[in-house]
Amino acid sequence: MALPSVLRHPHDREILRLAVPAFGALVAEPLFLLADSAIVGHLGTAPLGGLGVAGQILSTLVNVCVFLAYGTTAAVARKVGAGHVREAVRQGIDGIWLALGIGVLLVAVGWPTSPWLIDAFGASPEVAAQAETFLRISLFGIPGMLIVLAGTGVLRGLQDTATPLRVATGMFGVNLALNVLFVLVFGWGIAGSAWGTVIAQTAGAGVYIAVVLRGAREHGALLRPDLAGLRASATAGVSLLIRTLSLRVVLIIGTVVATHMGDAEIAAYQVGFQVWTLLAFALDAIAIAGQAITGRQLGASDVAGARAATQRMVQWGIACGVLFALLVLAVRPWLPHLFTQDPAVRHLLLGTLIVIALMQPIAGVVFVLDGVLIGAGDMRYLAVAGLLTTAAFLPAAGVVHLSDGGLVALWGAIGVWMVARFIALWLRARGDAWLVTGAVRQ
Repeated sequence: MALPSVLRHPHDREILRLAVPAFGALVAEPLFLLADSAIVGHLGTAPLGGLGVAGQILSTLVNVCVFLAYGTTAAVARKVGAGHVREAVRQGIDGIWLALGIGVLLVAVGWPTSPWLIDAFGASPEVAAQAETFLRISLFGIPGMLIVLAGTGVLRGLQDTATPLRVATGMFGVNLALNVLFVLVFGWGIAGSAWGTVIAQTAGAGVYIAVVLRGAREHGALLRPDLAGLRASATAGVSLLIRTLSLRVVLIIGTVVATHMGDAEIAAYQVGFQVWTLLAFALDAIAIAGQAITGRQLGASDVAGARAATQRMVQWGIACGVLFALLVLAVRPWLPHLFTQDPAVRHLLLGTLIVIALMQPIAGVVFVLDGVLIGAGDMRYLAVAGLLTTAAFLPAAGVVHLSDGGLVALWGAIGVWMVARFIALWLRARGDAWLVTGAVRQ
Protein backbone atom coordinates (compact mmCIF):
# COMPACT_ATOMS: atom_id res chain seq x y z
CA MET A 1 0.00 0.00 0.00
CA ALA A 2 1.38 3.38 -1.00
CA LEU A 3 1.35 6.29 1.41
CA PRO A 4 -1.56 8.68 0.84
CA SER A 5 -0.76 11.53 -1.52
CA VAL A 6 -0.55 15.01 0.02
CA LEU A 7 -2.61 16.24 -2.94
CA ARG A 8 -5.65 14.02 -2.41
CA HIS A 9 -7.15 15.34 0.81
CA PRO A 10 -7.42 18.83 2.32
CA HIS A 11 -6.08 17.65 5.71
CA ASP A 12 -2.95 15.95 4.34
CA ARG A 13 -0.78 19.06 4.31
CA GLU A 14 -1.56 19.94 7.92
CA ILE A 15 -1.13 16.34 9.06
CA LEU A 16 2.28 16.23 7.42
CA ARG A 17 3.28 19.64 8.80
CA LEU A 18 2.69 18.41 12.33
CA ALA A 19 3.46 14.70 12.00
CA VAL A 20 6.80 14.80 10.19
CA PRO A 21 8.62 16.90 12.82
CA ALA A 22 6.77 15.01 15.57
CA PHE A 23 8.10 11.76 14.12
CA GLY A 24 11.67 12.95 14.50
CA ALA A 25 11.08 14.13 18.05
CA LEU A 26 9.24 10.98 19.10
CA VAL A 27 11.79 8.50 17.77
CA ALA A 28 14.55 10.30 19.67
CA GLU A 29 13.50 8.63 22.94
CA PRO A 30 13.60 5.02 21.70
CA LEU A 31 16.73 5.89 19.74
CA PHE A 32 18.28 6.85 23.09
CA LEU A 33 17.77 3.31 24.36
CA LEU A 34 18.51 1.68 21.00
CA ALA A 35 21.86 3.49 20.93
CA ASP A 36 22.44 2.54 24.55
CA SER A 37 21.51 -1.07 23.72
CA ALA A 38 23.89 -1.22 20.78
CA ILE A 39 26.78 0.16 22.86
CA VAL A 40 26.04 -1.70 26.09
CA GLY A 41 25.38 -4.92 24.16
CA HIS A 42 29.08 -5.10 23.35
CA LEU A 43 29.82 -5.28 27.07
CA GLY A 44 28.05 -8.66 27.31
CA THR A 45 24.68 -10.32 27.86
CA ALA A 46 24.37 -9.38 31.57
CA PRO A 47 24.82 -5.61 30.98
CA LEU A 48 22.33 -5.74 28.10
CA GLY A 49 19.82 -7.59 30.28
CA GLY A 50 20.45 -5.10 33.10
CA LEU A 51 19.73 -2.25 30.70
CA GLY A 52 16.48 -4.00 29.77
CA VAL A 53 15.28 -4.25 33.37
CA ALA A 54 16.40 -0.75 34.41
CA GLY A 55 15.11 0.72 31.15
CA GLN A 56 11.67 -0.75 31.79
CA ILE A 57 11.56 0.78 35.28
CA LEU A 58 12.72 4.18 34.02
CA SER A 59 10.27 4.09 31.11
CA THR A 60 7.48 3.33 33.55
CA LEU A 61 8.41 6.20 35.87
CA VAL A 62 8.56 8.65 32.97
CA ASN A 63 5.63 7.34 30.93
CA VAL A 64 3.15 7.33 33.81
CA CYS A 65 3.73 11.09 33.67
CA VAL A 66 3.01 11.31 29.96
CA PHE A 67 -0.09 13.32 30.86
CA LEU A 68 2.35 16.21 31.28
CA ALA A 69 2.69 16.17 27.48
CA TYR A 70 -0.60 14.72 26.27
CA GLY A 71 -2.92 16.51 28.68
CA THR A 72 -1.09 19.78 28.09
CA THR A 73 -1.28 19.38 24.31
CA ALA A 74 -5.04 18.83 24.39
CA ALA A 75 -5.77 21.68 26.83
CA VAL A 76 -3.46 24.19 25.12
CA ALA A 77 -4.75 23.30 21.63
CA ARG A 78 -8.37 23.88 22.71
CA LYS A 79 -7.52 27.33 24.04
CA VAL A 80 -5.61 28.14 20.85
CA GLY A 81 -8.63 27.09 18.78
CA ALA A 82 -10.83 29.36 20.89
CA GLY A 83 -8.36 32.25 20.45
CA HIS A 84 -7.08 32.33 24.06
CA VAL A 85 -3.34 32.15 23.41
CA ARG A 86 -2.11 33.82 26.64
CA GLU A 87 -4.20 31.43 28.74
CA ALA A 88 -2.79 28.56 26.70
CA VAL A 89 0.81 29.56 27.50
CA ARG A 90 -0.10 30.09 31.16
CA GLN A 91 -1.48 26.55 31.38
CA GLY A 92 1.71 25.22 29.82
CA ILE A 93 3.84 27.00 32.44
CA ASP A 94 1.81 25.35 35.19
CA GLY A 95 2.54 22.02 33.52
CA ILE A 96 6.29 22.64 33.68
CA TRP A 97 6.13 23.53 37.38
CA LEU A 98 4.16 20.34 37.99
CA ALA A 99 6.76 18.34 36.02
CA LEU A 100 9.59 19.69 38.16
CA GLY A 101 7.80 18.82 41.39
CA ILE A 102 6.92 15.29 40.28
CA GLY A 103 10.46 14.73 39.00
CA VAL A 104 12.07 15.63 42.32
CA LEU A 105 9.59 13.39 44.14
CA LEU A 106 10.36 10.43 41.87
CA VAL A 107 14.10 10.78 42.49
CA ALA A 108 13.52 10.89 46.26
CA VAL A 109 11.35 7.77 46.15
CA GLY A 110 13.26 5.88 43.46
CA TRP A 111 16.75 6.03 44.95
CA PRO A 112 16.12 4.04 48.14
CA THR A 113 13.68 1.63 46.46
CA SER A 114 15.89 0.78 43.46
CA PRO A 115 17.04 -2.65 44.75
CA TRP A 116 13.46 -3.66 45.57
CA LEU A 117 12.19 -2.52 42.15
CA ILE A 118 14.87 -4.57 40.38
CA ASP A 119 14.32 -7.65 42.56
CA ALA A 120 10.64 -7.57 41.58
CA PHE A 121 11.66 -8.52 38.04
CA GLY A 122 13.36 -11.71 39.23
CA ALA A 123 16.61 -11.04 37.34
CA SER A 124 19.74 -13.10 37.93
CA PRO A 125 22.36 -11.60 40.31
CA GLU A 126 24.58 -10.60 37.38
CA VAL A 127 21.77 -8.82 35.55
CA ALA A 128 20.41 -7.24 38.77
CA ALA A 129 23.80 -5.70 39.64
CA GLN A 130 24.04 -4.07 36.21
CA ALA A 131 20.44 -2.88 36.40
CA GLU A 132 20.92 -1.23 39.80
CA THR A 133 23.98 0.69 38.62
CA PHE A 134 22.15 2.01 35.56
CA LEU A 135 18.91 2.80 37.42
CA ARG A 136 20.37 4.75 40.34
CA ILE A 137 22.39 7.03 38.08
CA SER A 138 19.60 7.49 35.53
CA LEU A 139 17.13 8.62 38.20
CA PHE A 140 18.87 12.01 38.22
CA GLY A 141 17.73 12.58 34.65
CA ILE A 142 14.02 12.14 35.44
CA PRO A 143 13.27 15.78 36.43
CA GLY A 144 14.78 16.94 33.16
CA MET A 145 12.88 14.34 31.17
CA LEU A 146 9.55 15.34 32.73
CA ILE A 147 10.23 19.00 31.96
CA VAL A 148 10.92 17.93 28.37
CA LEU A 149 7.53 16.18 28.32
CA ALA A 150 5.69 19.23 29.63
CA GLY A 151 7.55 21.64 27.33
CA THR A 152 6.83 19.42 24.35
CA GLY A 153 3.13 19.42 25.24
CA VAL A 154 3.04 23.22 25.34
CA LEU A 155 4.60 23.58 21.90
CA ARG A 156 2.48 20.85 20.31
CA GLY A 157 -0.65 22.53 21.63
CA LEU A 158 0.57 25.76 20.03
CA GLN A 159 0.78 23.76 16.75
CA ASP A 160 4.60 23.77 16.81
CA THR A 161 6.21 20.35 16.37
CA ALA A 162 9.36 21.67 14.66
CA THR A 163 11.00 23.01 17.83
CA PRO A 164 10.62 19.68 19.71
CA LEU A 165 12.29 18.01 16.72
CA ARG A 166 15.31 20.29 16.94
CA VAL A 167 15.63 19.78 20.69
CA ALA A 168 15.21 16.01 20.44
CA THR A 169 17.82 15.79 17.68
CA GLY A 170 20.30 17.70 19.82
CA MET A 171 19.56 15.49 22.83
CA PHE A 172 20.09 12.32 20.80
CA GLY A 173 23.38 13.59 19.40
CA VAL A 174 24.69 14.51 22.85
CA ASN A 175 23.55 11.18 24.30
CA LEU A 176 25.21 9.15 21.55
CA ALA A 177 28.49 11.06 21.72
CA LEU A 178 28.70 10.82 25.50
CA ASN A 179 27.82 7.12 25.52
CA VAL A 180 30.60 6.36 23.08
CA LEU A 181 33.02 8.49 25.09
CA PHE A 182 32.09 7.22 28.55
CA VAL A 183 31.54 3.52 27.71
CA LEU A 184 33.93 2.72 24.87
CA VAL A 185 36.70 5.28 25.44
CA PHE A 186 36.75 5.82 29.20
CA GLY A 187 35.61 2.28 29.99
CA TRP A 188 33.02 3.25 32.59
CA GLY A 189 30.76 0.33 31.65
CA ILE A 190 26.99 0.60 32.02
CA ALA A 191 27.44 3.56 34.40
CA GLY A 192 28.89 5.59 31.54
CA SER A 193 25.80 4.94 29.46
CA ALA A 194 23.59 6.17 32.31
CA TRP A 195 25.59 9.37 32.85
CA GLY A 196 25.49 10.19 29.14
CA THR A 197 21.71 9.94 29.12
CA VAL A 198 21.30 12.05 32.28
CA ILE A 199 23.41 14.87 30.86
CA ALA A 200 21.49 14.84 27.55
CA GLN A 201 18.09 14.89 29.27
CA THR A 202 19.03 17.73 31.59
CA ALA A 203 20.38 19.81 28.72
CA GLY A 204 17.16 19.27 26.77
CA ALA A 205 15.12 20.46 29.75
CA GLY A 206 17.16 23.65 29.89
CA VAL A 207 16.37 24.39 26.25
CA TYR A 208 12.62 23.91 26.78
CA ILE A 209 12.61 26.19 29.80
CA ALA A 210 14.29 28.90 27.73
CA VAL A 211 11.77 28.51 24.88
CA VAL A 212 8.75 28.64 27.19
CA LEU A 213 10.16 31.69 29.02
CA ARG A 214 10.46 33.47 25.70
CA GLY A 215 6.85 32.60 24.83
CA ALA A 216 5.67 33.84 28.21
CA ARG A 217 7.31 37.22 27.62
CA GLU A 218 5.78 37.52 24.15
CA HIS A 219 2.23 36.85 25.36
CA GLY A 220 2.43 38.44 28.80
CA ALA A 221 1.89 35.21 30.74
CA LEU A 222 2.91 35.03 34.40
CA LEU A 223 5.80 32.72 35.31
CA ARG A 224 5.14 31.97 38.95
CA PRO A 225 3.26 28.74 39.75
CA ASP A 226 -0.49 29.12 40.11
CA LEU A 227 -2.07 26.76 42.64
CA ALA A 228 -5.37 26.62 40.78
CA GLY A 229 -3.56 25.91 37.52
CA LEU A 230 -1.39 23.22 39.12
CA ARG A 231 -4.48 21.61 40.63
CA ALA A 232 -6.28 21.69 37.26
CA SER A 233 -3.29 20.14 35.48
CA ALA A 234 -2.97 17.40 38.11
CA THR A 235 -6.70 16.65 38.13
CA ALA A 236 -6.90 16.47 34.35
CA GLY A 237 -4.02 14.00 34.40
CA VAL A 238 -5.68 11.43 36.67
CA SER A 239 -7.57 9.63 33.90
CA LEU A 240 -4.52 9.76 31.62
CA LEU A 241 -2.47 8.37 34.50
CA ILE A 242 -4.84 5.40 34.82
CA ARG A 243 -4.72 4.87 31.07
CA THR A 244 -0.93 5.02 31.04
CA LEU A 245 -0.52 2.77 34.08
CA SER A 246 -2.66 0.13 32.40
CA LEU A 247 -0.34 0.26 29.39
CA ARG A 248 2.73 0.00 31.60
CA VAL A 249 1.30 -3.00 33.45
CA VAL A 250 1.28 -4.88 30.14
CA LEU A 251 4.87 -3.91 29.33
CA ILE A 252 6.15 -4.60 32.84
CA ILE A 253 4.53 -8.03 32.97
CA GLY A 254 6.05 -8.78 29.59
CA THR A 255 9.48 -7.92 30.98
CA VAL A 256 8.90 -10.02 34.11
CA VAL A 257 7.82 -13.05 32.08
CA ALA A 258 10.82 -12.67 29.75
CA THR A 259 13.17 -12.29 32.73
CA HIS A 260 11.99 -15.58 34.24
CA MET A 261 12.68 -17.33 30.93
CA GLY A 262 16.43 -16.65 31.19
CA ASP A 263 19.20 -14.14 30.50
CA ALA A 264 19.15 -14.69 26.73
CA GLU A 265 15.39 -14.18 26.64
CA ILE A 266 15.42 -10.91 28.60
CA ALA A 267 18.29 -9.64 26.45
CA ALA A 268 16.36 -10.48 23.27
CA TYR A 269 13.17 -9.01 24.73
CA GLN A 270 15.05 -5.79 25.50
CA VAL A 271 16.13 -5.35 21.89
CA GLY A 272 12.75 -6.41 20.51
CA PHE A 273 11.01 -4.03 22.89
CA GLN A 274 13.16 -1.12 21.72
CA VAL A 275 12.41 -1.94 18.08
CA TRP A 276 8.71 -2.08 18.96
CA THR A 277 8.96 1.23 20.82
CA LEU A 278 10.76 2.89 17.92
CA LEU A 279 8.00 1.84 15.53
CA ALA A 280 5.29 2.79 18.04
CA PHE A 281 6.72 6.27 18.44
CA ALA A 282 6.98 6.62 14.68
CA LEU A 283 3.29 5.76 14.32
CA ASP A 284 2.52 8.03 17.25
CA ALA A 285 3.69 10.98 15.15
CA ILE A 286 0.33 10.88 13.40
CA ALA A 287 -1.33 10.64 16.82
CA ILE A 288 0.48 13.80 17.90
CA ALA A 289 -0.95 15.54 14.85
CA GLY A 290 -4.30 14.12 15.93
CA GLN A 291 -3.97 15.61 19.41
CA ALA A 292 -3.12 19.07 18.10
CA ILE A 293 -5.63 19.15 15.23
CA THR A 294 -8.53 17.60 17.15
CA GLY A 295 -8.04 19.85 20.18
CA ARG A 296 -7.85 22.99 18.04
CA GLN A 297 -10.86 22.10 15.89
CA LEU A 298 -13.08 21.17 18.82
CA GLY A 299 -11.96 24.35 20.59
CA ALA A 300 -13.18 26.21 17.49
CA SER A 301 -16.42 24.10 17.48
CA ASP A 302 -15.55 22.52 14.11
CA VAL A 303 -17.00 19.01 14.62
CA ALA A 304 -17.10 18.13 10.93
CA GLY A 305 -13.44 19.09 10.51
CA ALA A 306 -12.41 17.00 13.52
CA ARG A 307 -14.16 13.90 12.18
CA ALA A 308 -12.84 14.34 8.64
CA ALA A 309 -9.27 14.78 9.91
CA THR A 310 -9.66 11.66 12.06
CA GLN A 311 -10.75 9.54 9.11
CA ARG A 312 -7.78 10.72 7.09
CA MET A 313 -5.29 10.13 9.90
CA VAL A 314 -6.58 6.56 10.31
CA GLN A 315 -5.83 5.98 6.62
CA TRP A 316 -2.32 7.32 7.19
CA GLY A 317 -1.92 5.03 10.21
CA ILE A 318 -2.85 1.92 8.25
CA ALA A 319 -0.55 2.80 5.36
CA CYS A 320 2.40 3.54 7.65
CA GLY A 321 1.76 0.35 9.61
CA VAL A 322 1.98 -1.75 6.45
CA LEU A 323 5.15 0.08 5.40
CA PHE A 324 6.79 -0.52 8.78
CA ALA A 325 5.82 -4.20 8.71
CA LEU A 326 7.55 -4.65 5.36
CA LEU A 327 10.59 -2.71 6.60
CA VAL A 328 10.99 -4.91 9.69
CA LEU A 329 10.74 -8.09 7.62
CA ALA A 330 13.31 -6.71 5.18
CA VAL A 331 15.95 -5.93 7.83
CA ARG A 332 15.14 -8.93 10.05
CA PRO A 333 18.03 -11.17 8.89
CA TRP A 334 20.66 -8.53 9.75
CA LEU A 335 19.19 -6.53 12.63
CA PRO A 336 20.18 -8.89 15.50
CA HIS A 337 23.86 -8.58 14.56
CA LEU A 338 23.79 -4.87 15.45
CA PHE A 339 23.00 -5.58 19.09
CA THR A 340 24.66 -8.78 20.25
CA GLN A 341 27.25 -11.44 19.49
CA ASP A 342 25.30 -14.09 21.45
CA PRO A 343 23.88 -16.71 19.00
CA ALA A 344 21.03 -17.58 21.38
CA VAL A 345 19.90 -13.95 21.62
CA ARG A 346 20.13 -13.55 17.85
CA HIS A 347 17.99 -16.65 17.27
CA LEU A 348 15.30 -15.43 19.67
CA LEU A 349 15.25 -12.04 17.99
CA LEU A 350 14.56 -13.54 14.56
CA GLY A 351 11.27 -15.02 15.76
CA THR A 352 10.35 -11.92 17.77
CA LEU A 353 10.73 -9.59 14.78
CA ILE A 354 8.16 -11.53 12.74
CA VAL A 355 5.47 -11.01 15.37
CA ILE A 356 6.41 -7.35 15.78
CA ALA A 357 6.08 -6.84 12.01
CA LEU A 358 2.63 -8.48 11.85
CA MET A 359 1.26 -6.16 14.54
CA GLN A 360 2.19 -2.91 12.78
CA PRO A 361 -0.99 -2.30 10.68
CA ILE A 362 -3.17 -2.77 13.78
CA ALA A 363 -0.82 -0.56 15.77
CA GLY A 364 -1.17 2.17 13.14
CA VAL A 365 -4.91 2.45 13.81
CA VAL A 366 -4.57 2.07 17.60
CA PHE A 367 -2.03 4.85 18.04
CA VAL A 368 -3.87 7.29 15.76
CA LEU A 369 -7.23 6.84 17.50
CA ASP A 370 -5.58 7.03 20.92
CA GLY A 371 -4.10 10.40 19.95
CA VAL A 372 -7.38 11.69 18.51
CA LEU A 373 -9.31 10.85 21.69
CA ILE A 374 -6.59 12.44 23.84
CA GLY A 375 -6.83 15.57 21.72
CA ALA A 376 -10.60 15.54 22.27
CA GLY A 377 -10.05 15.33 26.03
CA ASP A 378 -11.87 11.98 26.19
CA MET A 379 -9.63 10.88 29.05
CA ARG A 380 -12.23 9.04 31.14
CA TYR A 381 -13.07 6.64 28.31
CA LEU A 382 -9.39 6.03 27.63
CA ALA A 383 -8.88 5.14 31.30
CA VAL A 384 -11.73 2.61 31.28
CA ALA A 385 -10.62 1.17 27.94
CA GLY A 386 -7.06 0.84 29.26
CA LEU A 387 -8.21 -1.21 32.22
CA LEU A 388 -10.40 -3.49 30.08
CA THR A 389 -7.76 -4.14 27.44
CA THR A 390 -5.15 -4.89 30.10
CA ALA A 391 -7.59 -7.44 31.53
CA ALA A 392 -7.63 -9.09 28.09
CA PHE A 393 -3.82 -9.36 28.09
CA LEU A 394 -3.32 -10.85 31.56
CA PRO A 395 -4.78 -14.33 30.88
CA ALA A 396 -2.77 -14.63 27.65
CA ALA A 397 0.45 -13.69 29.47
CA GLY A 398 -0.40 -16.13 32.27
CA VAL A 399 -0.77 -18.99 29.81
CA VAL A 400 2.62 -18.16 28.27
CA HIS A 401 4.30 -18.10 31.68
CA LEU A 402 2.70 -21.29 33.04
CA SER A 403 3.24 -23.26 29.83
CA ASP A 404 6.81 -22.03 29.18
CA GLY A 405 5.55 -20.86 25.80
CA GLY A 406 8.68 -18.93 24.90
CA LEU A 407 9.44 -15.43 23.70
CA VAL A 408 7.44 -15.59 20.45
CA ALA A 409 4.34 -16.66 22.40
CA LEU A 410 4.89 -13.75 24.78
CA TRP A 411 4.84 -11.32 21.88
CA GLY A 412 1.70 -13.11 20.67
CA ALA A 413 0.07 -12.23 24.01
CA ILE A 414 1.02 -8.61 23.41
CA GLY A 415 -0.72 -8.99 20.04
CA VAL A 416 -3.93 -10.03 21.85
CA TRP A 417 -3.70 -6.81 23.85
CA MET A 418 -3.28 -4.72 20.69
CA VAL A 419 -6.36 -6.28 19.07
CA ALA A 420 -8.38 -5.51 22.21
CA ARG A 421 -7.21 -1.87 22.09
CA PHE A 422 -8.14 -1.69 18.40
CA ILE A 423 -11.70 -2.82 19.12
CA ALA A 424 -12.18 -0.45 22.08
CA LEU A 425 -10.87 2.64 20.27
CA TRP A 426 -12.58 1.92 16.96
CA LEU A 427 -16.00 1.57 18.61
CA ARG A 428 -15.54 4.89 20.44
CA ALA A 429 -14.39 6.78 17.36
CA ARG A 430 -17.46 5.65 15.38
CA GLY A 431 -19.76 7.39 17.86
CA ASP A 432 -20.30 11.04 18.76
CA ALA A 433 -19.74 11.12 22.55
CA TRP A 434 -16.10 12.26 22.20
CA LEU A 435 -16.96 15.28 20.00
CA VAL A 436 -17.29 17.88 22.79
CA THR A 437 -16.65 21.49 21.71
CA GLY A 438 -15.44 24.64 23.51
CA ALA A 439 -12.25 26.16 24.95
CA VAL A 440 -12.52 23.84 27.96
CA ARG A 441 -14.02 20.34 27.87
CA GLN A 442 -16.81 20.22 30.44
